[in-house]
Amino acid sequence: MKVKICGITTFEDAWAATEAGADLLGFNFYKKSPRYITPEAAQPLCDSLRAQLGAACPVLVGVFVNEVVGLISAITRKVGLNAAQLSGDESDDLLRELRGIGFKAIRPMNLAQALDDVQYFSPHFPANPQIPSLLLDAYHPQLYGGTGEQASVEVALAVRSQVPRLMLAGGLTPENVGERVAAVQPWGVDVASGVEVEGQPDLKDAGKMRAFIQAAKSVF
Repeated sequence: MKVKICGITTFEDAWAATEAGADLLGFNFYKKSPRYITPEAAQPLCDSLRAQLGAACPVLVGVFVNEVVGLISAITRKVGLNAAQLSGDESDDLLRELRGIGFKAIRPMNLAQALDDVQYFSPHFPANPQIPSLLLDAYHPQLYGGTGEQASVEVALAVRSQVPRLMLAGGLTPENVGERVAAVQPWGVDVASGVEVEGQPDLKDAGKMRAFIQAAKSVF
């Protein structure tokens, strides 16, 4: 079971997440997000993680929303990211241009749309076994993730049956992640709002991260 802690903005939170057992760390480069971090701030943070952890460094993921491929590539190189998560309305062409480092986050309205999305993006699932094939988040008409809402188990199970490495996101907390993992059995889970300091979406709660990761990884 892989765990991604998303919306990291400080070295202290990145280190606490890593110590708690996080496998992937997400850095949000979408300027409208309350978890936004600039590339200039992310670079020394990620450099320090790599320098101190070496091969034990988590997979570092940049989160982008409706960004052009040139800027995604430039930020990925500058910060030294391992992968790019596309959380907007991006096409399969953009995934192809990212040459195996990109994966799509989908927020389908219903089961039919979920299966259409899987079929559409499946030719460009990354081959790297450390990166999700696809991320499934809850639908919201205005927001690109971080809503605290959940995708239905029916949709999640249908998507998982067709996706080699499904990462499940949306409304996960230390209290409910074990139940969701048992029901869906995804490759990994992603959390942002569920492990934050209350009222401060740019900061993580170390205790909540430890509890979340322990609950997620104790199911199997």
